[in-house]
Amino acid sequence: MLNLLRAAARFLNERIGWNRIGLLLSVTIIAIAAVVLYRMLHDIEADEVVEALRATQAHQILLAGLFVAAGYFTLTFYDLFALRTIGRSDVPYRVAALAGFTSYSIGHNVGASIFTGGAVRYRIYSHWGLTAVEVAKICFVAGLTFWLGNATVLGLGIAYVPQAASAIDQLPAWLNRVFAGVILAVLVAYVIWVWRAPRQIGRSNWQVTLPNGPLTLLQIAIGIVDLGCCAFAMYVLMPDEPHIGFATLSVIFVSATLLGFASHAPGGIGVFDAAMLIALWQFDHEDVLAGLLLFRLVYYIIPFALTLLILGIRELVLNVHFSRTRAESAAQGGKEAAQNAALEQQRGSLAGGCGGAAMTGMERDGKPRSG
Repeated sequence: MLNLLRAAARFLNERIGWNRIGLLLSVTIIAIAAVVLYRMLHDIEADEVVEALRATQAHQILLAGLFVAAGYFTLTFYDLFALRTIGRSDVPYRVAALAGFTSYSIGHNVGASIFTGGAVRYRIYSHWGLTAVEVAKICFVAGLTFWLGNATVLGLGIAYVPQAASAIDQLPAWLNRVFAGVILAVLVAYVIWVWRAPRQIGRSNWQVTLPNGPLTLLQIAIGIVDLGCCAFAMYVLMPDEPHIGFATLSVIFVSATLLGFASHAPGGIGVFDAAMLIALWQFDHEDVLAGLLLFRLVYYIIPFALTLLILGIRELVLNVHFSRTRAESAAQGGKEAAQNAALEQQRGSLAGGCGGAAMTGMERDGKPRSG
């Protein structure tokens, strides 16, 4: 079976190419989401959406903001964990927090987070002597934490409320529960695999030692807390009626987030929203849309603006420091050049004085002496 899968993967890679497959998948997801959004929103009354926004109480928005802040705080430990995994314990938490927060905020909003987030991380970590290969390893370990957390939340959530996944994939509840069992079985197998012995993947400089069993459980815990905070933020922005359980909303939220991630659209815009509107069919579309708009405000727009401010100030400080260091180096070089010139002048004067004295002595010795 494994050989068959490898042969199929090799055939797809050689005949089609994984890049083309990924692009086709992204375009397909975005196209479907666009059609769904058009059909669901063309009858939306803008006045009712505004009314739903006004009906949202201030404490709900504040509580959602606190959960978002907790989620981004948890994201900083993705990078800290990755740094410790690759053996760079010399990098302090404040640097990991800066890289984690800014890279994920940029990646969430711009899209193609592997590249955009990686570029932000390299800009920050390169000042601490990390190479491009080490930054790539950090991205890999952080991504592993993300996927382990998502798989755990989806596996447990769908096993508990399989009908929540059915609202998105339109599959029978029993089949979704089977998929959940498969996800959890793979997770357990992976944890046992890394628990038994140190595991390494990659080659040469690209080799990464995977976290062992206990550290993998810590990875999963970090991912669960992150997703839980984000799901709570969405949960408090939903209308009170009709009632929906947190577990149900969590499964819907994570599934919609992964669809948005797979589309590579900036912020999963359109795809995430379409999935949420489809799954939350029991709510008025205007109420759901109002909640989605507020969620985008607190989870995407505000952190993105804060990130741009932080990175802008950081670049300004670095440029001022660089200019000052260059000016000091130039001044120091000029001072040393002046000192060297003065020293050479003194040496020339000394040599000239010695030569004059010698000539005077020679002239004196050449005069006839009177007897």
